[in-house]
Order: sequence, then C-alpha cells, then structure tokens
Amino acid sequence: MAAPLSHRTDDWWRDAVIYQVYPRSFADGDGDGTGDLAGVRARLPYLAELGVDAVWFTPWYLSPLVDGGYDVADYRTIDPAFGTLAEAEKLIAEAGELGIRVIVDIVPNHVSDQHAWFRAALAAGPGSPERELFHFRPGRGEDGELPPNTWPSQFSGRTWTRVDDGEWYLHLFTPEQPDLNWAHPAVRQEHEDVLRFWFERGVAGVRIDSAALLAKDPALADFVEGVDPHPYIDQDELHDIYRSWRAIADTYGAVFVGEVWLPDSERFARYLRPDELHTAFNFNFLSCPWDPDRLRRTIDDTLAEHAPVGAPATWVLCNHDVTRTATRYGREDTGFDFAKKRFGTPTDLELGTRRARAAALLTLALPGSVYLYQGEELGLPEAEVPLDRIEDPMHARSGGTDPGRDGCRVPLPWEAGAPWYGFGSHTEPWLPQPADWARYAVDRQRTDAGSMLALYRAALLLRRTAEGFGDGPLTWLPAAEGVLAFARPEGLVCVVNLSASPAALPPHQRLLLSSGPLDADGRLPEDTAVWLRT
Repeated sequence: MAAPLSHRTDDWWRDAVIYQVYPRSFADGDGDGTGDLAGVRARLPYLAELGVDAVWFTPWYLSPLVDGGYDVADYRTIDPAFGTLAEAEKLIAEAGELGIRVIVDIVPNHVSDQHAWFRAALAAGPGSPERELFHFRPGRGEDGELPPNTWPSQFSGRTWTRVDDGEWYLHLFTPEQPDLNWAHPAVRQEHEDVLRFWFERGVAGVRIDSAALLAKDPALADFVEGVDPHPYIDQDELHDIYRSWRAIADTYGAVFVGEVWLPDSERFARYLRPDELHTAFNFNFLSCPWDPDRLRRTIDDTLAEHAPVGAPATWVLCNHDVTRTATRYGREDTGFDFAKKRFGTPTDLELGTRRARAAALLTLALPGSVYLYQGEELGLPEAEVPLDRIEDPMHARSGGTDPGRDGCRVPLPWEAGAPWYGFGSHTEPWLPQPADWARYAVDRQRTDAGSMLALYRAALLLRRTAEGFGDGPLTWLPAAEGVLAFARPEGLVCVVNLSASPAALPPHQRLLLSSGPLDADGRLPEDTAVWLRT
C-alpha cells in the first residue's frame, strides 16, 4: 500500500509512480457497459495494493465523446456516463485516505462543439464578441469557398469547417473540437477559474492536453514544411500562460504535467523552468524502439534536456493513444509512430511480453517519475477491435487505413470466470474484449508468482521501500555490446540485456528482482532485466 499523504514530501512528484486511468475502460460500477467513477472507487484498494502514488484520470467531464472525452462540453460537470461531481469529490477523498493523489486532465486547446460558448458563437454570427473566443475567419477564393489557410490537422483530414453563414472555424483535431482563441482574455480567465475549481476539490495536479498548441500565429499564416516558427506549435506566448497557471498551482501546492511534443530539446526545456510546468511527458522514450543504442541515447538526451532547469524526467511506455507495449515490442518495428499504424501487423506476443517485462524494470529504475497506463501491469496486448465496433475518429478520418486507438482502450479484465471478465455485470462493454483475455485477469494473476502483475507489484514495492530509486544521479557502467547497465545511488544497479546472447552480470551482493529467470550459468538471458545491489 502506498504511504499516507502525510508521510510524503512536498516534491512527491519528482519520483512518483502515477497510474493512468481511462475511466470508460477501467471498471463498470453500474453495469451499463461503460466504466465509471463507481467502478474506480470500488477498485481503489487494488491501486493501493499495486503501490502507485497518484492516479491521472483522462477527461471525465460532460462530453459527446466524439474523441474519447477530449471534446469537453463543460469542465465543471462530470459526464453522467461516469457519475456525478459529488462522486468525483468522494473519489478524491477516498483515494487520499489510501495515500493516492488524484491528477485530472485539462483540455485547453479546444472545446466540444456542444460547449455553451461555441453554440453561442454559431448563433451570434460573423463579427460578434462570441465568435472572438474562437478562430472564425472568412474563407479564401472568389466566394470564400477555400479554407483560410493550409494548416495540417493533428488527426487526418481538414482543419477548417465552413458554417452556414459562410465563415470558417479552426479545429486542429476533429470538426467537433473547435479551437479556442487564447489571445482573448476571457479564455485565459475561464481556464484559470477551472484550475481553481478542481484544486479546491482536492486534486493534486493537472495534466495539460496538447500543451504546446494553444497559442496561434495571429496572422494565421500558411504552414510551410521546415520553416520556423511553426504557426501553431510552441508559440512564445504560451510561456506567459503557463507562468500564470503556475502561480495558481503554487497557492494550492498542486503540480502540472504537460503533453509537450517537441523535437527541439532546448525549446522543450523552456516549459520546465521553475516558474512554469513541473514536468512534461517524455514522448521520445515512449516512441523509442527496443534497441540498446537508441534507448541509451534517448535516456541521455532526456536527462540532459531536463538538467539545466532542474526538472525531473518522466518515463512512460504506453498511454491511451499508443499501441500497447507487449504488442509493440513483439513487432519488427518496435518503435511507435502514428503515421505507421496499420491493420494486420505481424506480432510475436511471447517475445513482446518478455521485452515488456524487461522494459518495466528499466523504466522503474530510471531517475524521475513514471507513468503507468492501466492494463500495462497485466501485460495486456493491443486488442483487435472489429471494424464495425471501432469508435476512434482517427480511423474514420484516415479513410479506414489507421486502426485507431481503440485497441489500447479495451476494458480491463478483472475476473477470469465472470461475464466480461468482471469489468461490469449487466451489459457488454462499450468495446469488445478478446476471447482469450481470461489469462490476463487480475484474479488469475494475483495467484501467479510469475505473472506481469506480480512483477509490477514487486518492482513498485522495492522502488518505494529500497534505497537508490527515484530522483537522483545515473551512471552508465561498462557492459557488453547490446547490454545496458547503469548504477543508481546506494549500490543499486540495473542491467538490461538487449543482445542476442546471454550476458554475464557484474559483481553484486544480491539480486533484488529479475524480469525473467537467469540461465543455468547465472547469466542474464536476452530481453531480460535485473536489479542488483552491489
């Protein structure tokens, strides 16, 4: 069980293990086929036993669910499919009693087209104050029949939609997600009020969706590949926004983690200055292939870009958008790229699972904080969702070539012998579960010392109670080709064998944990990791 909140330091976030809950797929408390807050509350003891420090919830707000809840209609209301605001407050309090903090997801770049602001903007017409809260523009061409510019979408497809009066509005994602105009003071004030609303209800932090996209070039200049600055990514005005947010968070002792995808490490680090965001997701590590040189370079680059601003790194193997680790690591291309997702990619799941176990120990031994996506601790593979059941808009907007993200969002299996593996009681889940998922169920893995769940529970217990883990220095050790070995404080050593043959372990006093058995000679097999005490 995680330590009580009162026993954790104010900078708990520097080395926390944060569990990501996708509420729709975690646990169904009322039996209607959709995961909800009642289901999460019932499973809080499971999270405490697992040993996580905090839980990050993807959006639980009122939403038409066109994009999995990232199309928010009201930031202060829980969607009825998930529960009520009172129930969210109970969840925050009950989690706190178990030593688990709560982080909520804020989506500042856009709202739902059902949000009151956007409905008012459509009704008010061109030139109205209501439309100034968004990016409404006349079109180009003789009759305004062409979009205002050539900006590419974050999904496939167009970024502008024309309304009945002839104007166009900007949406970097789906047409149901109109972008807000962050140059407008009312937009900034509203989001600062939303932050206070949730901080006053006891949340410990906020994850900021699409954090580098909010500010736009006011001229809406066309996008030209390879020409800087980008018209809507990483605009300098963002930093003033986040400085004002940080001042609010500091009054509540709350923290931020930003979703910041940037190839420029210096630009990335600017978001982590002491008066801006506390942390940001490490997407380079998440998308890195299972390759020793690439992994070492990514780890070095990550630590180097965080060092100048004194921010801790974050490490994550998977999330609600990314192909699950056990599947990805079992493919010829073990990296991740949205543009390369296709149906029918061959997968060696046994190999991928072995590598996912080793990657878990690698990740949890690195300095900084770790994000663990629900089901990764069970070793869940990417599910193949039937075509007629796919809901993710990325699939439709790709013309059907992209399988979308539903495969990593399939509801969790809790009980091997129960209907729908114990996810819910009365109705089939919103996404179908594979027929062979009984073997991944929590109740079956709890009694199996060799399961993925057992490995994660043992690793999190050691990380929480043994010396040398968490924030602090990392020193690379000499190792054979294809082997990663590094030392942490207090004689802690992590060794990961990514070569094609067994590797000798360095001298040590004790083997703390292994992702798989050693060979008969005590050597480390390929695609296996160990924690040692020297």
